[in-house]
Amino acid sequence: MGDIPQKIGKYRIIREIGRGATAVVYLAENPHYPEPVALKHVRFSDRAKDEAKWNRRLMKLLKAEKSVAARLDHPNIIRIFDAVIEPTEAYVVMEYFPGYTLERYCSFENLLPVHRTIGIIFKCCMALDHAFRQGIVHRDIKPANILVDDHDNVKITDFGLALNVDKKIETDSTFIMGVGSPAYMSPEQIKNYPLNQKTDLYSLGVVLFHMLSGRLPFRAGNPAQLIYKIINVDTPSVSQLNPDVPEQMDAVIRKALEKDLYSRYKNGAEFAKDLSAVRYKILDDKYVAPDTTRFSMLRKLTLFTEFDDIEIWEVLRISSWRKVDEFTTLMHEGDADQRFGIVLDGEVELSAGGRKLITLGAGEVFGETAWMDSGEHRHRLSVVSTTPLTYLEINPSALALATDEVRDGFRELLATVLVRRLAAFAKVAGAGAEPATRGNYTATGGLDLQLVDN
Repeated sequence: MGDIPQKIGKYRIIREIGRGATAVVYLAENPHYPEPVALKHVRFSDRAKDEAKWNRRLMKLLKAEKSVAARLDHPNIIRIFDAVIEPTEAYVVMEYFPGYTLERYCSFENLLPVHRTIGIIFKCCMALDHAFRQGIVHRDIKPANILVDDHDNVKITDFGLALNVDKKIETDSTFIMGVGSPAYMSPEQIKNYPLNQKTDLYSLGVVLFHMLSGRLPFRAGNPAQLIYKIINVDTPSVSQLNPDVPEQMDAVIRKALEKDLYSRYKNGAEFAKDLSAVRYKILDDKYVAPDTTRFSMLRKLTLFTEFDDIEIWEVLRISSWRKVDEFTTLMHEGDADQRFGIVLDGEVELSAGGRKLITLGAGEVFGETAWMDSGEHRHRLSVVSTTPLTYLEINPSALALATDEVRDGFRELLATVLVRRLAAFAKVAGAGAEPATRGNYTATGGLDLQLVDN
């Protein structure tokens, strides 16, 4: 970590409070200012030519932050008091705000109540509205750049990437190619089109979606797929991902995440107005924290190894937790019903034609054949509980509304279950059959194939 300096410029260093790839942030005090300040310190390196290029980029960012700060004065934007840029180092002195980044509240188990999330994003809307009226576009709105404290006071930080829209891009000293965080970028930012305040409102819409659902609106296995989705794919319904979110919020997020600039919110105040209309209809005392007991139970199942945490939460939201007595018929051979289940506690027996085939225990799937059969959708086996049973029931109509990731996850999971079960049944069926014909193998274990001339 290195030694902490006692002083930087005229500022006495108290302790380190943050560290990034390019800068260290200290809590400091100014002899002429009563409140503590945050000091972002950057040391320039001259060890290599490529670092010299990076140093010039850092210098550019710091100068941008300094010039932007002089124009922004809003209670929800971090104030910058001083910026000093020297040949070997630079530092920016800003308001100290003892809060957390919104990253803390973007996982489903830590989501804030909906009314608090709306209040936080409302304040961000007004801050971005103020910035644009001063000719400033942030360009990197994401949870890591928004701070909040326990009383929901909000501060937007890191205007170092900001674009001064009053200048032409060619002469804009703050313009740097490739800024922003891909998951939160607007379609026009990805395409490297000219930007205005609507790019920040799009990114803020992504933050809102993330805080309400615990997941990003567009998820992908690689950057190219993510970019394709941002440019071409419609946003999922947030009220279907989180039942605590009122349906009116879907329209607000759809407008914030419009790919067509002319259909998107034209300014932060308009976005904030629609948010307040939704907030007005929510009763604060209805919030119930999610039950993590059931999540923990599913997370431990080997069956869900390939599912992310947020996908486990989604499985819980689209399924029903069932309990039945022993000797209860859950599914009947020949029924046209696509429901399937996952044993959580107890055992079930699978049978066909009145003959027992197999007993399944915790973590096993039953009834999957009807959902996998895209033709008749009929159960091929009967299922009866042989003990008191707790199981998760998946309804196909609910699964149809799930995200692509969850539906694809179930398809892969059930295909694997089906193949393994077929192999197990084949062994049972072949137990009393005549011996198989034996073929020839090469010494290396491969098939003994020979070419034959015609």
